[in-house]
Amino acid sequence: MSVRAVLALGSNLGERSDTLSHAVADLVDTPHVRLREVSAVVQTKPVGGPEDQPDYLNMVLEVETDLDPHQLLAHCQAVENKHHRTREVRWGPRTLDVDIITYGDLTLDDDDLIIPHPRAHERAFVLAPWAWMDSNATLNGVPVGELAKAAGDLDGVEPYEAEPFEAGQ
Repeated sequence: MSVRAVLALGSNLGERSDTLSHAVADLVDTPHVRLREVSAVVQTKPVGGPEDQPDYLNMVLEVETDLDPHQLLAHCQAVENKHHRTREVRWGPRTLDVDIITYGDLTLDDDDLIIPHPRAHERAFVLAPWAWMDSNATLNGVPVGELAKAAGDLDGVEPYEAEPFEAGQ
């Protein structure tokens, strides 16, 4: 049985855009996870964590998976590790963060995993790209676009346009 899941990706260290591109490929480089939709990339100010962090690039994916929620979490963490993710400071800078936002209609709260993600409803850096990707998406029965408009960090979210490649680089 396969389930649709929404994943949020973020990076604020290293080659952020390349990291996100490679992470998407790594996440779906298994027959157990199939890519359905990809959001636009946004550049965002850090929310929480240490002051003076670099800006993040964030995006959202919808995947279809036959992994159970904990297997999907392990897979996401393996992809983070492949991209040299360290967990030294809560909400600190990172090469890659992959969060499970939703897993079908499942509600789960155990020591390892909370679904839906406990702070997704208040984070425009997740909600805005998700709403652009899927205008019909809801979280806990509320349209994602409405949640994005009410999120406190909405002013810090802007569409990301990669630097153009110039000859000689």
